[in-house]
Amino acid sequence: MSIDLGFLFPFRNPDFNRRPWDRLYRDDLDLAAYSETLGFDHVWLTEHHFIDDGYSPSLIPIATAIGARTNTIRIGTFVMLLPMHQTVRLAEDIATADVISGGRMDIGVGLGYRVGEFAGMGISPRERAKRFAEQLPLLRQLLDGETVTFHGQYHNIDGARIMPPAIQRPVPLWVGARGDRALDRAARMGCHLAGVSAEHRLRYREALARHGREPDNYMVSQMVLVYVSDSKEQAWNDTASPVNHMLQLYRDWAVEAGDDNNDDQDSRAIPSAAQLREEQACDFFGEPAFIGTPDFVYEGIRDLLKRSPCTHLVMMGILPGAPLVGTRRSIELFSKEVMSRLKSSV
Repeated sequence: MSIDLGFLFPFRNPDFNRRPWDRLYRDDLDLAAYSETLGFDHVWLTEHHFIDDGYSPSLIPIATAIGARTNTIRIGTFVMLLPMHQTVRLAEDIATADVISGGRMDIGVGLGYRVGEFAGMGISPRERAKRFAEQLPLLRQLLDGETVTFHGQYHNIDGARIMPPAIQRPVPLWVGARGDRALDRAARMGCHLAGVSAEHRLRYREALARHGREPDNYMVSQMVLVYVSDSKEQAWNDTASPVNHMLQLYRDWAVEAGDDNNDDQDSRAIPSAAQLREEQACDFFGEPAFIGTPDFVYEGIRDLLKRSPCTHLVMMGILPGAPLVGTRRSIELFSKEVMSRLKSSV
């Protein structure tokens, strides 16, 4: 089984190395298109709202722009915060993006957890799970081309049928899930798993089997932090401030949500940029960061995939505030010196 490889593009622009916003978007769209020429399988996008560094709030316009610039690379969301979207409009936008891209969309959805995002959208965070449970089947039906009539707690829909229809039937749906009920719902509906840990993947496979589904027919992802340079020192010089920035925000968001054990980052003290440069190591989403030379990155990811297999590797490597030249060099080195070895080793 070959591994699907793709970088996650969050379109973040922190104060410590801020570019004009239009330049940032042009640069990152160019990198996304360039990754296709380098042989990557996916571009992944991720959603947050009201973040000072601009963490991408509008994924479908970005996905559509990438689809218009590329020909073969798949474009996925990892993940969209489903309770913050109107379901019928979202289905229309996804279908249009699928048409423009020629049938290359993957749609990952999740609950969201940041209190400030729900407050800004005028939605109670206590409703998020119930909204999600009502939305997900409707999204599937709409993308499958069905005419939908539904009257529930959060939707009153009469005769909705989206046009133009999506090219793919079905559009692959992924669910970001951690809890047993969420994992069971994803398995019951035949959704793929946008996961971040081996434990979640194991419980998901067990849920698929309980629902009479063959686990090997479903896709599961692993997210890792990746940056490649000619030396480990150069890699950490490029990434220490961006990594510190990310760790700080994820920790703050977990505390805000009242969940110090949130998968984004736990409540341990966050190392400073200077400490990161000195120690040249940190954990991210429960796994070590793979930041260093091509050999170091290859060996680390190879060992991870041996102990925790997955079908898709979602690589967080377009880091907020990292130098553009270094980031471009990183994806080039991964393509030239890591990709083929990794694909042949799993």
